[in-house]
Amino acid sequence: MGKIRGCDLPEDLYYYAEKHVWAKPMGEGLIRVGMNTVAGKLSGGKLNAVTVRAKNIGAEIAAGKSVATVESSKYVGPVPAPVAGVLKMANEKLAAEPNLAISDPYGEGWIVEMECPNWEADKAGLLSGPDGLAAYKAKLEADGISCE
Repeated sequence: MGKIRGCDLPEDLYYYAEKHVWAKPMGEGLIRVGMNTVAGKLSGGKLNAVTVRAKNIGAEIAAGKSVATVESSKYVGPVPAPVAGVLKMANEKLAAEPNLAISDPYGEGWIVEMECPNWEADKAGLLSGPDGLAAYKAKLEADGISCE
């Protein structure tokens, strides 16, 4: 796991750094999407709710458009899709335990799964691996963001 400015950022994930979300290929054209530790820090560290509207399941979502809404005492806002795809499933555990998205963001706290037919092309626009994390580090430094 990479640690940048106190933020845990696994090298094997793909990051949409502007919005602090990650994508992970799950096989068979599915990707899992969640918030990273940077988003958790920026939200105030405790979520009151994570909402995915049921009517959005099965909908095509453009890259950058909302797949969920998070709410904390400090922030209410969207969780954007890192790539385009079809919203397939929401993490139902978050309805009862929204803080999983912060306490275990890369495990039980994932937010949605999407079918991404253009993953191989779309992932090129995301940051990943050592070079991606170096670019993310530069962004965090420029924005003055730290998880420490």
